[in-house]
Amino acid sequence: MNSTETMTEKRQTPVDKPKIAAFCCYHSAYEAADAAGAGHIDIPDGIRLVRVPCTGRVDILHMLGAIEKGYDGVLVLGCHEENCKFLRGNILARKRVEYANRLLAETGAGENIVEFHGVAANQPHRFAHIVRSMYHRLKAGGAEPA
Repeated sequence: MNSTETMTEKRQTPVDKPKIAAFCCYHSAYEAADAAGAGHIDIPDGIRLVRVPCTGRVDILHMLGAIEKGYDGVLVLGCHEENCKFLRGNILARKRVEYANRLLAETGAGENIVEFHGVAANQPHRFAHIVRSMYHRLKAGGAEPA
């Protein structure tokens, strides 16, 4: 069985303990994640935070590589539109996420298992909600965003 068949099979069934890679902008979402932890806001286990200087630096190969390494979902969490410190990094990231989802759907590896969301540094509850939403959706075996 090749890796595409394995990934396809995994997406069609519920995952007991989903693993999610979360690429977080250092200036926004990573700060929100830190605040969520400091505020003891409930976040499921199995989330791997990857701090990046800007989500514009997250390449499609990083997203697909996370899926290939066994992550059930990928979040790219950056600045809200028009608030990127690097001007257009979040827009580039959103386009790359859309492309990654098209590639994954075409290969049968899953649909809508990569998401982009804007999260400000002062939004720890939004960060937690996004993570919990993807976690529970993957746990239930659904591919469509909640």
